[in-house]
Amino acid sequence: MEPILDNHMHLDPEHGRGVEAVEEFSRLGGTHLLVVNKPSWHLGALPESGDDFEHVFETTLDAVAAATEVLEGRAWPVLGVHPGLVSQLVDDGRTPAEAGEIMRAGLDLASEYVANGRALALKSGRPHYEVSDEVWDASNAVLDHALSLGAEHDCVVQLHTEASEDLTDVTERGEEYGLPAHRVVKHYAGGRLRGPTPSVISRKDELERAAEVDEPFLMETDFIDDPDRPGAVLGPKTVPRRVRWLREQGYEAAIRTAHVQTPERVYGIDTVATLDD
Repeated sequence: MEPILDNHMHLDPEHGRGVEAVEEFSRLGGTHLLVVNKPSWHLGALPESGDDFEHVFETTLDAVAAATEVLEGRAWPVLGVHPGLVSQLVDDGRTPAEAGEIMRAGLDLASEYVANGRALALKSGRPHYEVSDEVWDASNAVLDHALSLGAEHDCVVQLHTEASEDLTDVTERGEEYGLPAHRVVKHYAGGRLRGPTPSVISRKDELERAAEVDEPFLMETDFIDDPDRPGAVLGPKTVPRRVRWLREQGYEAAIRTAHVQTPERVYGIDTVATLDD
């Protein structure tokens, strides 16, 4: 068996399919998962302080433990704050600065999980939709805080940002804090990207673009585990199916890049050694 990693999946054991989605992924040959906490407003009331993220993070850790029981390999948690929270908080009456303060506190709590070994990486970013200058500035301040925490705790920061093929502005800021560019991962990336390591959304055209260049990349579904939107964004079977398709197209080296070499280089995880005997 060879490792197959989905780099960005959400699991919601309270409202969604939870471990059932992992079983589906595993049946198709999937072995490893990076499980990202769902946006906090999907799992409870809007946060008023950093402590209010604890339920979101603990729910994710429970989902990761259940996933690891099912997988031939294992799952790891990625904890942080969805950048869209800024709009939720502003719509609820907070100023952008107040919203940013709450979000930075959530990232502080997530970084404690990284520091004590309970989480692998942090999640942050900035809105992928039009916002006011004040919200944009507050969001970039949150992103800068995440990059500084990534450097402090020597961990990856997964980004949720606007669509772009060039995010060197973000990685350059990360490098100023001491976070190497390859330790910044762009979630929902296309097949070509300057700056961060791309986590390519597993559509055939984008995967082919990634596979044709000899550059590190990861694969993901961004499965959101929402019972009101089954299969969104891509279903849990997709990454194993796309690996099979890449193999049929002759992209054997790209498969090893995405599922063995890049996870090791970026996260320091060994997807071969963590396969069950």
